[in-house]
This record gives sequence, structure tokens and C-alpha cells, in this order.
Amino acid sequence: MSAPNVLVVDDEPDIRELVGEILEDEGYRVSTAENGEQARQALRDSKPDLIFLDIWMPELDGITLLKELSEDKGLPCPVIMMSGHGTVETAVEATRLGAYDFLEKPISLNRLTTTAKRALDAHRMSMENEGLRIKVGDFVEPVGASAVITRLREQVRRIAQHDSWVLMTGQPGSGRETFARYLHHHSARASQPFIVLNASGVTKGGSAFELFGREQDGKVEYGKLEQAAGGTLFLDEIAELEISAQAQLEAALETGEFLRVGGAAPVKLNARVVAATAKDLLRLVSENKFREDLFYQLNVVPIKIPSLVERKEDVPMLLQEAVDRFTLVDRLPFREFSFAAQNFLRDYDWPGNIRELRNMVQRVLILGSDEEVSLKEVQTALGQVRAESTDAMPVGISMDQPMKEAREEFEKLYLEHHFSLAEGNVSRMAQAVGIDRANLYKKLRDRGIEIKSR
Repeated sequence: MSAPNVLVVDDEPDIRELVGEILEDEGYRVSTAENGEQARQALRDSKPDLIFLDIWMPELDGITLLKELSEDKGLPCPVIMMSGHGTVETAVEATRLGAYDFLEKPISLNRLTTTAKRALDAHRMSMENEGLRIKVGDFVEPVGASAVITRLREQVRRIAQHDSWVLMTGQPGSGRETFARYLHHHSARASQPFIVLNASGVTKGGSAFELFGREQDGKVEYGKLEQAAGGTLFLDEIAELEISAQAQLEAALETGEFLRVGGAAPVKLNARVVAATAKDLLRLVSENKFREDLFYQLNVVPIKIPSLVERKEDVPMLLQEAVDRFTLVDRLPFREFSFAAQNFLRDYDWPGNIRELRNMVQRVLILGSDEEVSLKEVQTALGQVRAESTDAMPVGISMDQPMKEAREEFEKLYLEHHFSLAEGNVSRMAQAVGIDRANLYKKLRDRGIEIKSR
């Protein structure tokens, strides 16, 4: 993969040349700008991976440019400020605006290179953690020992060694993103960003902007293709991509470059595209609902992700993996599934695939108290057995405590139960329990129930 691109902005030629030479010796690609306006143009031309920005420059100073870059969606990459006569107040202001660090001139060679490496490493980590964050279900290593999943892992590892486009097909919840991450992990792009764009979640008319970014009023907003530069863009539910955006994407894959919305200069495509869908794209092509040229561009290497019913022998391993992950990450109590429960789950049809399995595991860990998960529990959790109504206290609540504590404990269990049933969707949960969203958010926070961004 290409070396990180560093933009050095300083009105002193000697500083630009010195910093540029040092960074180039370290293997970075360096571009320079002598003032804020040139920096703006450089940002329009291409997205840098790191910016060294001088504070004191004529006309457009570094703090003003930093403030401009930090507006809307935040800084496009780490920014390291430089100054020969900075003040504490200036350094604080730069930090408040999102600058990674503040270097005083004259800059030591060691400090320069160390700070650059740390900034790039920190940015890469944050990219991987942002929803990009490994949440439950986003395993690097797809779980399973069945013949079909073993062959698929081997196939994906082979494909990862080549940089061709990939089209994954499979039912919702079957693990398409997991295998896309696995492919990225085993490719030469592994150290670079893995960016996700779900086309079904894009507002009407917004596909081109989300993919390609835009230029407006002298500002640049980078789309997912540029955010994934050097790495992989996972384009999920591609069948939902608007036809006009499909045409633009096909042209980008064909030519290796694209235009931002409102932009005039082409941007080089430097990301691997892995697309995924649950739909029959060839049928959609025949119905003129999906572009034929884009289908054949993406279908260079097709990968079929099996449904869980096609790999039932993996169910016990998936159950164990889910329990381990929920107990480790979410601090839920450890419980084992009884043999009867495991046998039932092996024969279950799993219409929601692995996603349904993990939701079920989370539910029984939250609501149960015995060391072993019973057959009846999993049947109830999957909606096959109606939970018995009872006037007894819910499991896990001690009768030997003051009423206030017992009420709080019951409320927490009640909220956790409905939060799990709503799969973390607070709006849906609010409707189910008859509480307005604002009050519900407060109750969830008060009871220590984490509301993760979706």
C-alpha cells in the first residue's frame, strides 16, 4: 500500500523544506503549502493522512484554518500545530479545536518523526474503533468448524492477496460484514481504514455525497471512498444504491478516479471496494433496477456467505463465542447452555441467522439467573413459548432487602429486558413500555444501562 500522505503548511521556505525532507526520509509522501489558501487547494486536490500546520502565517493563520477544518464533521485527519513563538493560550485553543499536538520551533528531528507516527497510529486506532468499532458480531475470525465455513475462510484468505473488487451475497445477519473484515484483515491493506457504508441507510438523493464527498463554498467534505483511502470500503446493501450513484461508482471503478459532488478536479480512487447484498442482482439487472455494467465490475470475485441453517453444526461454537464476548465486553453473567437447549438450537431454522442467535444469547444472559440456560428459556427467548405470568418476584431479586432497593432492582431488570427485546432501539422500546423517550433515556442512564450509538 502507498505511504501516508503528509501536508506541510508553513510560510517559511526553509521550514517547509526541512520538515518535508525529514518526513520523506522516513518514507512518507509529502506535499507542501506556503499559506492557508494553498493549503485549502491541497485539501481539495486530495485527502491527506496528516497535516503539519504553522500557526503564524499572513492573511490566513493556522488557528483560523484549523477552526475552519474542524467545522461540521470535524478534522479530516490528525493536525500537528507548529510555532516558533506560541503561547499557552494558543496551544490550549489548538487542542480545543482538535489538534493532535503542538510542536515548538526549532523542532527536533526525533520529536517530529515520533509525533507523526503517534498521530497516524492514534488516528488509525480511532478509525477502527468508531463503529469501525468492534461491536458484538464484528469478529475478525469468522467462527465455525463446519466444512462449508472452513472452505470459505480459506477462499477469502486467497482472495485477500489480490486487490480485485469483491461481491458478497448472503442473507441478512449471515455475517457478510464479518467476512469483509476478515478479508481486509488478511490483505495488504490491513493497517489502513476499514470503512462501512450501508446503502439502505442513506437518505434519498444522498448516495453520491456519501460515496464521493462534496466541495461547497471552498470547503471539502470527504466521502466514504476517500475516508477508506489505502484501505477497504465495505458497501453493504448495494442493491439499494441510487441508480445515478451506481453509474458514478461504475465509472470510478473503471477509470480509477472520481469527482466529488460540486468538484471539478478528479480524485484518485485508492480503496478496495467490497460490496454485499441479500438480493438477486441479476434479477434486478433484468428489471432495470440495477446497472448491468456495475454488476459485472463488482462480480470479479463472487463470494457466497452461507445462512446459519446451512452450517447448523457450528451453532454450539457460535453460542460459546457469543457468551464469551457478552461476558467479556458487556460484563453479563456467564451461563452455559444445557444439552437440551443446544440440541434444540442446532435444529432451529434461524431465520435471522447469526444476528438472531447473538440477540437470543444476550437476552438469556440478561434475564436468567441459573448457571445453566434451559430449553424452555431459549424457546421463550425465540418466541416459541409464551413466558408464564407470575406474581412472584423476578429471578435475581432478593426478598430480604428494603422496598426501595428491590424496586430499583426490579426496574433495572425490567428496562434491560425491554431494551434487549427492542435490540437497543430506544424509540421502539419507548412505545413498548409507554414512556416518552426523554424520560426513558434518563431512566436507562440512571440504572447504568449503556446506550450505544447505532
